[in-house]
Amino acid sequence: MLWVVEETKKEQKIYPTLQLKKSDLKFFKSDLTFKILRELAESESSPIEIARRLGEKEQKIYYHFRKLEKIGIIEVVRKEERVGTVAKIYRLKFPYISFKIFDGNFLKEKKIRVKELKALKPFIENGKLNSLIVIGSPDPHGKYLAQASDGSAAIDLALYLGSFLKETKLCYKLDTQVKQNELKENLILIGGPKANMILERINEKLPIYFDVENDFNLVSTLSKKVYNQDEVGIIIKVKNPFNPNKKILVLSGKRFKGTRASIIGFIKYSKEFEDEEFARVVLGVDKDSDGIIDDVIFLE
Repeated sequence: MLWVVEETKKEQKIYPTLQLKKSDLKFFKSDLTFKILRELAESESSPIEIARRLGEKEQKIYYHFRKLEKIGIIEVVRKEERVGTVAKIYRLKFPYISFKIFDGNFLKEKKIRVKELKALKPFIENGKLNSLIVIGSPDPHGKYLAQASDGSAAIDLALYLGSFLKETKLCYKLDTQVKQNELKENLILIGGPKANMILERINEKLPIYFDVENDFNLVSTLSKKVYNQDEVGIIIKVKNPFNPNKKILVLSGKRFKGTRASIIGFIKYSKEFEDEEFARVVLGVDKDSDGIIDDVIFLE
């Protein structure tokens, strides 16, 4: 994917862009093309709705939609049944379009980690932590009287997150310290439901959950598979069950090895997590044979 960087004295704004071919340029001479794009920038819509709003003939609007879809700047997001017919609903894919004339006059700097930032959205916004990190208490607590041992794995995650922050302050709490109103924020939950009471509260709502009745094995509602290895972990980003306007990121495993695997998988392969929501299962492996998990295999 290509990107446009808007740089000011204080910050950089990075936008995905569609690079046009020479043959595409003539289509953007039309004012109607840009009117359609502005309408789609406001909200997802169908050709018929836009034809009505712009006061244009439907046939003409359909022609422009077909061209824009072929170029790749718009796409169908869903289909809806309306008065005995099926309407395609479109969205605008790119806020920018660009055309490359030649390869000269470029600046070469350290690569901006755009894909990693997408994986971390909305937990990090504008160089600031926009979430609460929750780890299990090391003291016996909860109905299982478990002692969390995930703190050392969480250090790796903290160092990774810190590399994206302009401010060094990291906000974390033990599960025993989290207040009810804080549950409605963006949350990063580390460790399994046995030692992290916050994860225990939402466990059954996750697409991949821990079966507390069967040795905390992991059960996938997506693949219907069951995972019982200690080295298996989950990497999940979904809506926060306490507040659907926020997100949660779950990095968890059946045992410490599984939690470590989930954190390593998220850090090492963060470019794989660009979607708004995802649910993955990883198996931790020891590639250099030193007795410590240092890589993962994706199981789903």
